[in-house]
Amino acid sequence: MRRLTTALAAVMLAAGVAATAAPAASAATDCSVVWGSLARQDQTVPYQMQPLTNIRTGAHECFDRLVVDVPGTSPENPLSYRVHYTIGNNIYQAGSGTPIPVGGGAVLEVTVGATSYDPTTWERVYPARSGDPLPGVDLTGYRTFVDTRFAGSFEGESQFGLGVRARLPFQVFQLDGRLVIDVAHSWGTTA
Repeated sequence: MRRLTTALAAVMLAAGVAATAAPAASAATDCSVVWGSLARQDQTVPYQMQPLTNIRTGAHECFDRLVVDVPGTSPENPLSYRVHYTIGNNIYQAGSGTPIPVGGGAVLEVTVGATSYDPTTWERVYPARSGDPLPGVDLTGYRTFVDTRFAGSFEGESQFGLGVRARLPFQVFQLDGRLVIDVAHSWGTTA
């Protein structure tokens, strides 16, 4: 019995060492995506104006990420949004129809149910100007993101364009206080 216990302990110890060593030997990152390039939207929520406080980006190994900060929103209290690829390289400002050119091989138009001003005080909380790049967003070194342009806030929504290298798969999801848009670097399966 003692011999069986010792043998079992040796096997378990070896398995533990092998399990801890395996991640260090991993190969290339798997960047497989099940996303597509069709429009995404969530407009099932009741109308409630929210202030848009920031838009920021991040470069990841398999995708570039854009985050829209809207305090008070969550998956349980969602933000309404529409995200879709445009035809051509313009987005058209809501209300006026003014074309706003956006650089890149393809353009994602993003509209969120939040304003660049506080709806209770009417003070500007997001310092963007129509036609200009998004403030504080520097896309130097990004593999997929090329350009951003703010189109303004109109009737409780803010609109902007995200220029990308090509029409690539993307996903949209919500977390507490923010809407996240990820655009993959490729349609392929590895980074």
